[in-house]
Amino acid sequence: MTCIIVEDEPLAQERLKEYINKIPELVLQAVFDNGADALAYLQKNKTDLVLLDIHLDGISGIKLLEDHKLQCPVILTTAYHEFAVKGFELNVTDYLLKPFSFERFQQAVEKAVQKNGKNETDADKPFFFVKTEYRLEKISFSELFYIEGMRDYRKIHTSGKPIMTLQTFKDFEKDIPAKILCRVHKSFMVAIDKIDSIEKNEIQIGGKRIPVSDTYRQAFYELIKSKD
Repeated sequence: MTCIIVEDEPLAQERLKEYINKIPELVLQAVFDNGADALAYLQKNKTDLVLLDIHLDGISGIKLLEDHKLQCPVILTTAYHEFAVKGFELNVTDYLLKPFSFERFQQAVEKAVQKNGKNETDADKPFFFVKTEYRLEKISFSELFYIEGMRDYRKIHTSGKPIMTLQTFKDFEKDIPAKILCRVHKSFMVAIDKIDSIEKNEIQIGGKRIPVSDTYRQAFYELIKSKD
């Protein structure tokens, strides 16, 4: 399994190299001391694993993950525990607190190997997590009807209780495939499999009528047509 290191501390770089050399199945491709160079590399090259520090010059590790969905497992390496929940929200494979032992590093790599082996995608998972207040709430796709924008909040309508979150529509669009949850309006996303009917650019879903705006109309109808 190939990997890259994104770490700006020379000593931490050397420690990661040492650990990688102890695992025969792991091959180091490149080392970067900033997120911008790492991102440029990943846009032209494939890797199986990214070992990513959070505090970097320029673009941070968290910012890189928020703005660019990497197509491989990511292990965060950091001295700061307070980013653990955020890392979980961004679907990282593991979160290593410095200083971490070789045994702990090996456990994280094994998780990445398993994830690569399963070739897991968001579409394969029947659920997602949202941050609400001070906890993460698990929502199954089978329960989801639509998401409604309400000023700074998003109200997630499910077959059970409604859930309020500060996560943005951009977050949902990035993390959940459109074939499952599709944006149809600046204030609405709908679960495709829960649509009851579509008439005159209005969607009937979960007892509510939701408009399809000009901005999202073409992409929405192309998606619906592809499911015929």
